[in-house]
Amino acid sequence: MGSYLVKDGFAGADIEHIYRDRFAAGNHVELLWRGQEAFKRILESVKSARSFICLEFYIYRNDDTGMELSAILKEKARKGVKVYMLYDHFGSIGTPRSFWREMREAGVRVGSSYVFKFYAPLRYAHRDHRKLLIIDGDTAFTGGLNIANEYMGLHLRHKKGWRDTGVLITGPAAHVLMEKFRKSWNVWGKGPLKVAPPRCPLKGRLPVIPIFAGSGKGRRRLRRLLYYSINHAKKSILLTTAYFVPSRRMIETLEAASRRGVDVKLLLQGHTDVPIAKYAGMACYERLLKAGIEIYHYMGQVLHAKTYVFDLAWSIVGSANLDFQSLRWNDEGNVGILDEGFAGMLRDVFHEDLANAQEITLEQWRQRPFADKCKEQLFFLLKRRL
Repeated sequence: MGSYLVKDGFAGADIEHIYRDRFAAGNHVELLWRGQEAFKRILESVKSARSFICLEFYIYRNDDTGMELSAILKEKARKGVKVYMLYDHFGSIGTPRSFWREMREAGVRVGSSYVFKFYAPLRYAHRDHRKLLIIDGDTAFTGGLNIANEYMGLHLRHKKGWRDTGVLITGPAAHVLMEKFRKSWNVWGKGPLKVAPPRCPLKGRLPVIPIFAGSGKGRRRLRRLLYYSINHAKKSILLTTAYFVPSRRMIETLEAASRRGVDVKLLLQGHTDVPIAKYAGMACYERLLKAGIEIYHYMGQVLHAKTYVFDLAWSIVGSANLDFQSLRWNDEGNVGILDEGFAGMLRDVFHEDLANAQEITLEQWRQRPFADKCKEQLFFLLKRRL
């Protein structure tokens, strides 16, 4: 398919060659970016399941949001729907064992990734950071949302829910993502995955490529694809990421794009849940600003989205941040969509987010407090672990 799929200079064949995977044609993709609306669609999809449900989430809490979804999953399991659940051990470490035991007792198959082992403590640095939901092999969700109240906006003491983005896909790409889950289950699950869904018929017109990294080789391909996308852009680059701790190569690549005339905009966290990562990333702001790159801090709520749009033609949505943890340590799940219409929707969301953001200017940045400068330099030393 990629041999003839070209959008504004981005060629499907090039993308397939770099990432060593293929586009699946004929999908309908729904953009989800308002917390409660997104979860409403997720819950509707789960309730509609007839044959099986597969879930893989970094964080799954036993709060109101987690309990609401678990009640649906347990009821589905009791009615004969096969339910398979994977959660990351570190990400969901606060969820009690009793919660998972009750899920198993109701018939849900539960597995945990990267469980701490005393004989291999360094492996605990890895995370299964994916967010993936498959319904009957023809519907799939992926993005940045975890299963917790802050993503839905519940009981946050009058604060807004976190700002995140995901996609709900119907069509052949859901079948491909099902196979990505199968590989994870074969590693971390308990018992065989007893589902063999038929290939889904065409549901729309969008081409979707899975960008799932679960090994050192996969993460290298993900990095190469990001660098290709930045280097290939000729007009605009719109990057939204929760955690921005760029490598030297990433900084140089963004600088080069800006200096050749590409309009580069970064939308980053203003209010953060991980101050160390924020300060480490801020250490490179002056250099980026001097190169003409626009930097915005999203204000009012915590930004957790990860969306990348190049020339309003090629887009990536998923779980991977632009930091060392995501690009060198984590198992990540993203999808790429080569379509101007979908890129335009992401552009519109980006500009709506800018209305709630504060631009960082070079003059303003140079006047920041001395204490902040010290924190930046201190935490920048830890960047490879953030």
